[in-house]
Amino acid sequence: MGVRGLQVFVARVCPNACQTVNLRQMAEKHRTDHPDCPPVIVVDAMSCVRHWYTPEFWVCGGQWREYLAVLEDFINAFMAAGIKLVFYFDGVVEEKKRDEWIKRRMKNTEEIARLFQFIKNNGFQPGREMFVLPSALPTFTRYALKSLGQKTVCTLQEADFEVAAYGLQHKCIGILGQDSDYLIYDTCPYFSIENLRLDELVTVMYSREVLCRVLGISLTHLPLFACLLGNDIVPESMLEGFWNKCLTKSPYRTNSYSRRADILLSVANYISKIPCSYSSLKKLEEILPLGSDKTLLCRGVKSYLLPGQQSPWVPPNEINCQMLSLQQQSALCQDKEIFQLAKEQHIQSENYAIFNILSHGEIDCSNSLEDDLDREIPGQALIYRPARQHIYSILLESGKGGTYHLVKEWFVYFGNPLKQPDLILPVQPSVPG
Repeated sequence: MGVRGLQVFVARVCPNACQTVNLRQMAEKHRTDHPDCPPVIVVDAMSCVRHWYTPEFWVCGGQWREYLAVLEDFINAFMAAGIKLVFYFDGVVEEKKRDEWIKRRMKNTEEIARLFQFIKNNGFQPGREMFVLPSALPTFTRYALKSLGQKTVCTLQEADFEVAAYGLQHKCIGILGQDSDYLIYDTCPYFSIENLRLDELVTVMYSREVLCRVLGISLTHLPLFACLLGNDIVPESMLEGFWNKCLTKSPYRTNSYSRRADILLSVANYISKIPCSYSSLKKLEEILPLGSDKTLLCRGVKSYLLPGQQSPWVPPNEINCQMLSLQQQSALCQDKEIFQLAKEQHIQSENYAIFNILSHGEIDCSNSLEDDLDREIPGQALIYRPARQHIYSILLESGKGGTYHLVKEWFVYFGNPLKQPDLILPVQPSVPG
């Protein structure tokens, strides 16, 4: 999700942080500086799909060959400059971000309802101002890129963390995407997909250093800054009182910016005056109405620390162990060889959802372009459920040893408020053997 309003703030309040760069020239400089390390850009593919999918008639989907040609042109432009691309896709919805996932699905449901109402009222599809991604486009995009010979990675956790970690560890010339969290991570440069001119390989690079100069803080402050503005871990609803306190003491409150911009400046002003230490973080946790979970702020800061990084806000013994926890997770699949194979194929984008079922018995499916007011045909989530039940039975070897693992389904369909997952019983197929 990133930090709401941060990208707009950078463009409007600190335009010097938006630097026009030529990726071809950056690649040439990289080759000179690192002759043994070819120039690589890691692509946050989920934030690029809208940029790639441009057909005028989009409601019914399709246009496969047209879409494939767009992707091929995109790849060829970078190959001509000697730049290798690595594409990353979300492979899991982390539990700590489930609430945000649900909010987005509900918002998508409203957008789709408006889309069908427009079609009924006008007899034709709307323009791009009401654009909704065709169903399963990110999944198809993975296979399209693989068919074009590209390295495609499906993540084991939230994609922005793995993208930032890959960019840092492999000395990439940058990250291409559109997510303000890449301004917060201490990683390689962040390039804008929205501002990319493919014919010239020119785009905007967002500078963390210039942003920090404008805010009057250091790079070390950025993870705490993001948490105090609200992100996927610290809900904005808990921060309103804190923001008002910052606004009353801020020298920026008389500026003619938007309220959100004033909040960003005021929060930065507040944290610039406190020592960078764990004790300062604990005091902030006491001030904020974090409910029963007083570790929320610390967890939020830790989520921005990439492997090998430390922070004065976090004790060394609590430094980010996200990758370690993944290695230690217990799996429903007891066959280690099968589990490892599923994990490898998941990362390599050779299958989808199987690893999530084998690892923790959970699967999710976003919105489909379906008219909720048309009750004659059930939603696809319900139509295909019997088939999924048979698949779950085969994957989890239901009945073996007398065990029947329920599968948690987070599927969007009419009448499902997504308050909790549907618990689905695997059903053995009536096929001998």
